[in-house]
Amino acid sequence: MPYWLNTLIIVLVIYIAISIALYYLQDYMLFKPEKLSKDFEFYYENQDIKEYNLETRDGAVINGLLFKPKGESKGVVLYLKGNSKSIKGWGKFAVDFTRHNYNVLMVDYRGFGKSTGKRSQKAIKRDLQEVYNKIKERTTEDRIILYGRSLGSGFAAKLASMNNPKMLVLDAPYYSLTKVTARYAPFMPLSILLKYPLPTYKWLKYVKCPIHIIHGTNDKLIPYKTSVKLSNISPKLTKLHSVIGGGHKNLNNFESYHKMIHDILNTKLQDIDLSTTSIHVKHSSKPTKTKA
Repeated sequence: MPYWLNTLIIVLVIYIAISIALYYLQDYMLFKPEKLSKDFEFYYENQDIKEYNLETRDGAVINGLLFKPKGESKGVVLYLKGNSKSIKGWGKFAVDFTRHNYNVLMVDYRGFGKSTGKRSQKAIKRDLQEVYNKIKERTTEDRIILYGRSLGSGFAAKLASMNNPKMLVLDAPYYSLTKVTARYAPFMPLSILLKYPLPTYKWLKYVKCPIHIIHGTNDKLIPYKTSVKLSNISPKLTKLHSVIGGGHKNLNNFESYHKMIHDILNTKLQDIDLSTTSIHVKHSSKPTKTKA
């Protein structure tokens, strides 16, 4: 057998072996769950919480926490977290919304915290729709805000595309998870191998509510340019909020981030009379001659 052919066969075998490994190990690489015992008691200082358990149709249990504001509720923020830990740690961010008198519901995906069940993209989307339906039983959709953080941004976009919430807020979103992982494995057929492609860009096309995108300009994991690209999908519905110098995990440390949240939650959108602006003004370097 020629040397080049022998080398090619070895390379192909290695390539196939890596592809198979990526397919079966991607859950361990994408998700970093923290598991909690069933009797674990959540506690947050100065926060009023209530724990819920939702049993799904396939027998899984989705665990969630409802954080209640001190004043009269303006609505509900369904906060979809990132890919690590559990709502035990993520719960600290609820105060950024309860301080504006919004209820905050956080849930753990399958295999995270107290939640159970076999994890898949289809199963998680189905679980979150069931959670959304439960919220609709208690309030109207014009009082529901979807907030997706990092991994949760894709699921939030999907929910918004299938429902009619008040608004969609995406925090450090990705164009698609396939694009993110391709940066680390550019030569692998990820479009075939990835079980969680999460094509945010496709789902955003069908979102009809206002869209707010928040992204740090110094995000090394998901580049800021990703949000610029996403904001161009539905530009009339979308507003891009840039946290100058912000990274992927530290936006809550920036005062500008909290000002953005304040404006998003409290500022009412108003139509502008474009006829009074310069948008349609035609300028000429030569004066127009008038007829005598």
